[in-house]
Amino acid sequence: MGVYLRPHSLEEALSALARPHTVLAGGTDFYPARVGRAIDEDVLDIGGIDVLRGITAGPTGWRLGATTTWSELLEADLPAVFDGLKQAAREVGGRQIQNAGTLAGNICNASPAADGVPGLLALDAEVEIAGSTARRLPLRQFITGVRRTALAPGELVVAIHVARPRRDAESAFLKLGARRYLVISIAMAAATVEFTDARVAQARVAVGACSPVAERLPALEAALVGAPRDRLADRVDAAQLAPLAPIDDVRGSATYRRDAVVTLLRRLLASFAR
Repeated sequence: MGVYLRPHSLEEALSALARPHTVLAGGTDFYPARVGRAIDEDVLDIGGIDVLRGITAGPTGWRLGATTTWSELLEADLPAVFDGLKQAAREVGGRQIQNAGTLAGNICNASPAADGVPGLLALDAEVEIAGSTARRLPLRQFITGVRRTALAPGELVVAIHVARPRRDAESAFLKLGARRYLVISIAMAAATVEFTDARVAQARVAVGACSPVAERLPALEAALVGAPRDRLADRVDAAQLAPLAPIDDVRGSATYRRDAVVTLLRRLLASFAR
């Protein structure tokens, strides 16, 4: 049997990580992966560390604590730029999962179909990491592959940071699955759009479940600049999906995913019309 630790300070947690531990936050991925067998690895439960929880706002942006749950995000008083991430939060399993699952757990699990990642990419989020030295990484550099991240031994994610947009900004999220809720994505997309005089000043668009890591679509982002907000869907073209690498699996073929993403993006961008 492994050793179970539940520290109450970040310093204790980092000290424990001097030797390998499996880090546990909400446990919504940890426990299902171990059904029917004893837990024999050493476990570091970070759920008791108060400084890792909660959402705070500052002059430059927002700090989303690592163990903040999806339910806490949904209940937080946040501006329209977070609407897309809140829409994704409603898709993270059922209410019980949303009450336990954490923001950092979603990115550290590094699933290609992690519901929170496209929205955080579209927010240009950064990951705050504690270890022998503190550092920050853009989320697009943090997740490096399927179930792989840039975390080094002895490091721990402590927060996710989102900068304040320079203009009026809104965001949205759409997910395609075999049913409406409680399903792994076939494809999903998120967008954050900044407007000036009802035209796009800047856009960030990300697609998940269609490549080993959720990807931004820079060609589409460039095509959206200058577009009136009621004509954004017209700017979507299949050629803009070049960063994606969908696969065939039990949920859908690669061809189906590519076709579906075009429709998904057009519906997503049409939602910004007023």
